[in-house]
Amino acid sequence: MELADYLPILMLFGLAVLFAGASIAIASKVGPHNPTPAKNAPYECGLVPERLPSERFPVKFYVIAMLFIIFDIETIFFYPFAVIFRELGLFGLAEMGVFVALLLVAYVYVWRMGGLEWEEESQRQLLSRQMVVQARAERTAEPVGVGEH
Repeated sequence: MELADYLPILMLFGLAVLFAGASIAIASKVGPHNPTPAKNAPYECGLVPERLPSERFPVKFYVIAMLFIIFDIETIFFYPFAVIFRELGLFGLAEMGVFVALLLVAYVYVWRMGGLEWEEESQRQLLSRQMVVQARAERTAEPVGVGEH
């Protein structure tokens, strides 16, 4: 492959950067500039926000997002393999087999470590509430026949 083969890709990249920059520049010059207190107020589905902005997302949210990105990006490596599959022959097949095996090992590890359990905490809370309700019901239940004399 020669450097000239990459020219269409470089041209497309340059066009994309030019379009993005021009869009931002034109929007900032042509767009209206009349901020009001209502426009500057925080907006959350038309309601007044109930949480403070200093409240943090649980770490579990970020872990799930990172895992998605990692496994999503790794699937992109299948496309070049599919394009030149016949040229690679048995060596390429073995190499892709190792790649898929490593992905599978990583996926099983994440699964075993509980990285894919999104509702783990809420399940525990639900079980503990059910146990409390059951214990209260057992304490307040009056045996049959008591007080009937």
